[in-house]
Amino acid sequence: MSKTKKFSSEDKVKILREHLENKVAISDLAENNGVSPNIIYLWKKQLFENASILFERTPKVKSNISKDNDKIQELESTLAQRENLISELATELVSIKKKENGATSKSNGSNLKLGMKS
Repeated sequence: MSKTKKFSSEDKVKILREHLENKVAISDLAENNGVSPNIIYLWKKQLFENASILFERTPKVKSNISKDNDKIQELESTLAQRENLISELATELVSIKKKENGATSKSNGSNLKLGMKS
């Protein structure tokens, strides 16, 4: 059973930096770090494919976070409006119930009095 060695992002950068800055051969890096040369070539490809993100004026990650925060604020506002509406409706319902109960009590009381006189 073979165990695949896990490399942190820092380890990958360190290995790639040795190759790019110090001109260490990928085959030597692979042997020294116990990894296939193909994996190092894959890391190098990923590095260059994603490097443009580092040089953008507004990184996509920050842009997405800003959009997410805007959406959260919008949803919180909508939720607060709904909670206020529910509170108003509940208050109105309680008021209506009190009026109905008061009218019912008065009519029941007068019916009882009428019933007693008969």
